[in-house]
Amino acid sequence: MTKDIVVIGASAGGVEALQRLCAALPADFPAAVFVTQHLSASARSMLPLLLNRAGSLPASSPNDGDAIEPGHIYVAAPDFHMLLRPGKVLMRRGPNENRTRPAVNALFRSAAIAYGGRVIGVVLTGLLDDGTDGLIAIKAAGGMSVIQDPADAEWPSMPQNALKRDHVDRKVPLSGLAELLVDLVREEANPTIPLPDEYAVEDRMAAQEFAIMESDIITPGHPSHISCPDCGGVLNQMEVEDEIRFRCQVGHAFTPLGLASAQSEELERALSIAARTHRDRIKLFDQMRDSAHGRGLKHAESRWTEASKESADMIEVLEKAMGSLRKPITDGVG
Repeated sequence: MTKDIVVIGASAGGVEALQRLCAALPADFPAAVFVTQHLSASARSMLPLLLNRAGSLPASSPNDGDAIEPGHIYVAAPDFHMLLRPGKVLMRRGPNENRTRPAVNALFRSAAIAYGGRVIGVVLTGLLDDGTDGLIAIKAAGGMSVIQDPADAEWPSMPQNALKRDHVDRKVPLSGLAELLVDLVREEANPTIPLPDEYAVEDRMAAQEFAIMESDIITPGHPSHISCPDCGGVLNQMEVEDEIRFRCQVGHAFTPLGLASAQSEELERALSIAARTHRDRIKLFDQMRDSAHGRGLKHAESRWTEASKESADMIEVLEKAMGSLRKPITDGVG
C-alpha cells in the first residue's frame, strides 16, 4: 500500500497557490487529492473550475457519499466540511471550527482516522493556525506532514504555526511541492497508529447535520472558564498530543489562536456599536445645545456642550482600542 491520500489546506492566498500546484501535478498522479480552502458560506466557489483549467487532473466538489478515485482532486464546497471515510467522501454541515466551514482541521483529522499511514497532509499559505492540529493528528496516526516554506507563502501564518508546533517532515517552496508529492505518493505507506478517542469524537461531531445532532456525543475535555464566541456556551478545554484546543457542547471548535481571533472580532463589534451610539449621542447633545442657546439658557447650553465633548472623547478611546484589536496576534508558544 502506498501513500495514496493527499489532503491540502489553505486560506488567504490559497487560490493562486492551489492553481500553481495543480498545474504542476502530472496526469498519471496515482493518489486522490482533497482540498479545503477557507470559503465564505454564502459564496459560490469557482475553485473546482479553476483547478480543472489549471492542470491535467479532474477537479470537482463531491456529493455526500461519493466514492474516492485516484487521480482526482476533490474540493470542499462552501458551508460544508469535507470528511473522509474508507472508500468515500462525506459532505456535512457540522459545527464550525475556528468559525469556518469547511475547515482544514476537520478534513485532516478525518483522513488521519480513516487512512492513517497512507496520508500526506499539506499546509499552504493562510492566516492563523488552522491545519496545525490536523497535521499533528496525521503524524500521530503514522502519516506525513508537509508545509509550504513560510518564506515562500503569500500569507505565512498557517505554515509557520505548523512549523512551530509540529515536527514537520518536509518544508518546501511551492515551486517544488508537486515534484515532492510525486515522489512521496509512490512510497510505501507507514504503519497506521491508533489515535486517542478524542479524535474520533470530534470527527463524529464534524460529520453531524445540525438538524439531527446526536444526543449521545459527549464533548471531550473539561469545562473551562471561557465562553464560546459563537453560541455563548461553556467551552471545554482539551489537551491531546500536547496541543490545547477548545470545543463547546454545540460543537463549535477553536484553536487558541482561532479563539483569540474570534474574541477580538466580538470585542471590535461591541466597540463599534458603542462608538456608533456615542456619535448618535453627539447629534442629540448638539441639537439640545442649539435649542438651549436659542432660548438663552446658558447653563443648559454649557451642560449639553460638555456632554457632547465627553462622547467625542469616548469615540477617540474606542477607535484607539479597535485599532489595537486589528493588530495581528503573534503566537510564540504551543
